[in-house]
Amino acid sequence: MPGKVKDVSFGPADFISRELSWLEFNRRVLGEALDENNPLLERLKFFCIFSSNLDEFFEVRVAGIKQEIESDVVDRTLDGLTASELFRALVQRVRSLIKEQYTCWKKSLIPALAKHGIRILDFPELSLEDQAWLSAYYRTQVRPVLTPLAIDPAHPFPQLLNKSLNLIVRLEIVRNREPLKHMAVVQIPRILPRILKLPREDGRMDYVYLSRLIGHYLADLFPGTKILGYWAFRVTRNSELYIDDEESANLLNAVEEELHNRRKGDAVRLEVEQECPPFIREALLKTLRLSEDDLYVIDGPVNPTRLMALYEGDHSPELRDPPFVAPVAEAVRERPSLFAAIQERDILLHHPFENFSTVVDFLNLAASDPDVLAIKQTLYRTGGDLRIIGALEQAVRNGKQVTAVVELRARFDEQNNIQWARRLEESGVHVVYGLVGYKIHAKATLVIRREGHVLRRYVHLATGNYNPVTARIYTDLGFLTCRPDVGEDVTNLFNLLTGICQFQRMRKLIVSPFELHERVLQLIARETENARRGLPARIIAKINALCERQVMEALYRASQAGVQIDLIIRGICSLRPGIKGLSENITVRSIVDRFLEHSRIYYFENACQPQVFLSSADWLPRNFFRRIELMFPVEDGVLRDRISREILPLWLADNTKAHFLQPDGTYRQSKPARSEKPRRSQFEFVEIARGATPRASASKKSRYPQVKLAPSPFEKAKAG
Repeated sequence: MPGKVKDVSFGPADFISRELSWLEFNRRVLGEALDENNPLLERLKFFCIFSSNLDEFFEVRVAGIKQEIESDVVDRTLDGLTASELFRALVQRVRSLIKEQYTCWKKSLIPALAKHGIRILDFPELSLEDQAWLSAYYRTQVRPVLTPLAIDPAHPFPQLLNKSLNLIVRLEIVRNREPLKHMAVVQIPRILPRILKLPREDGRMDYVYLSRLIGHYLADLFPGTKILGYWAFRVTRNSELYIDDEESANLLNAVEEELHNRRKGDAVRLEVEQECPPFIREALLKTLRLSEDDLYVIDGPVNPTRLMALYEGDHSPELRDPPFVAPVAEAVRERPSLFAAIQERDILLHHPFENFSTVVDFLNLAASDPDVLAIKQTLYRTGGDLRIIGALEQAVRNGKQVTAVVELRARFDEQNNIQWARRLEESGVHVVYGLVGYKIHAKATLVIRREGHVLRRYVHLATGNYNPVTARIYTDLGFLTCRPDVGEDVTNLFNLLTGICQFQRMRKLIVSPFELHERVLQLIARETENARRGLPARIIAKINALCERQVMEALYRASQAGVQIDLIIRGICSLRPGIKGLSENITVRSIVDRFLEHSRIYYFENACQPQVFLSSADWLPRNFFRRIELMFPVEDGVLRDRISREILPLWLADNTKAHFLQPDGTYRQSKPARSEKPRRSQFEFVEIARGATPRASASKKSRYPQVKLAPSPFEKAKAG
């Protein structure tokens, strides 16, 4: 029912902490490791992803909060907490998650792996043959790269690398008949496998931790001493880049210098083995200038991300998800020319359910086609894939003008991007690093082709990166078109990124930081007004994160006016749904499954004239105000209907992997009712791709039934 928007201000109680919301997301990742319905090795994979996520959380978010605490600025977060209050809340929540994580490891994963012949053994469990093999491996592969580091007045505590695994060693040496106790550090080499696979001929998969092997031979590293004990520990450091673009004449050199500084950033977390004595823990904390709140005592492997080695390889297919090789999109399948297919009509690509090879083919075709004059592309995270980089290099060799806008500051991909930027420059590609003060997060490729007496512009826009590897595990949408107005807009976008000009409003593209925020607010306001007038009003947004205050307040007002709002948000959400009088018409669901949900789609009902947009942007302050982002409309009716009648409804119908955000900030996993059929959106997308399930079609002549947008729980309640 249409409602009257209350003239109220929104306070801290109406919002959820960004950081606490992120921890809830990582809890859902851990939930996949705990879920015994998942194949065993997939559970192990999620266990490792949880740890990797938590590492990055400390490197960036916790590091930033600790800096706020140490600064002179006192402020409150969106939900009303000071930095100190937020830090204490995070510590409490992280400790709870870590306890749950290692309970999962010890009581669930280890026994299940052992049951299937995958074991991690300690030295007392090894046969004489195994011990002999490990002894030889230690002498030939390990010992030459070890450096024992004493800690005494002549040898200060070493500068340990971020997230490196180390052993703190307690030893005793006799001098002048007097026993003297000393400390030393041994860093576990990163160049060696963290877990060693023992030779087996019977199919068993037995492993030994490298740290245990080194610990076993410590007496060899410290001859003439008595080893009193050793314990694994790890230091996490502040890994954010701090670059003042205005002061940097050369961004490439500035990023390289900051990467060097990152290796020795301030410590923000200390992890130690549970058996490590309290006095050693205290000494490490003091040396690293940390407090007890920064100490995490680990009852298990200190660096569990390296357990991914158990997952990798071609073994144990019965312990994994069924293999899936994405087919080429039907729109380009068996077409003699990709350019001709794009001329015929716009093309929508749904990755990873449709193969990313179409994008690679688009670049390779542009590189080799004699009629193509120029290629321009943004690169955020390529993963250094030679298929992308190689196509640009080949285009230069074929005499084409090639421009790559490379974002050097893609977090944790900086070093990789520097290397590939240099290689591209050496190949003759014109490499540009974008606008001062803004990250280039937009995903766009422009190909200019001479066709007779005219130049035609072919465009690829996407919600995800030009990375064929992640395209197999991230859900994203790509869009191919040669519409003249879109081509003109993308041309102007690249001119903005590479030249000196003022931003000019475009015909179809909406560009952040210049207009995206304003346009999203306008679209929400239009739905709000339609609801007040009794017209059909609905908003569906699939994004990865939401915590921009003005957008959340606009959504609250829309809900109060009666707009039905379905938010599909993988990660952070600071909005509280389902509160009577505030957000009772809003649902927030998160889907964590085999593939990482990454696509961004905005749907606005517009009084029965739906508008659908794809975007590279989440609804965060950084995306609206500190990045170059794109939002673009899907105007082809068939493609728009595919998104609104097939893709979005399947996510909304998921009652197996969807988790619903509760008003208190926790999530409740959806479960099908007795009368409901279990629905798992990603599984159904795979079935559609394989042809096992017919694709929904907007065509009235189609023999396939249309998929309607699923009603929200609030609609069901009202109907009941």
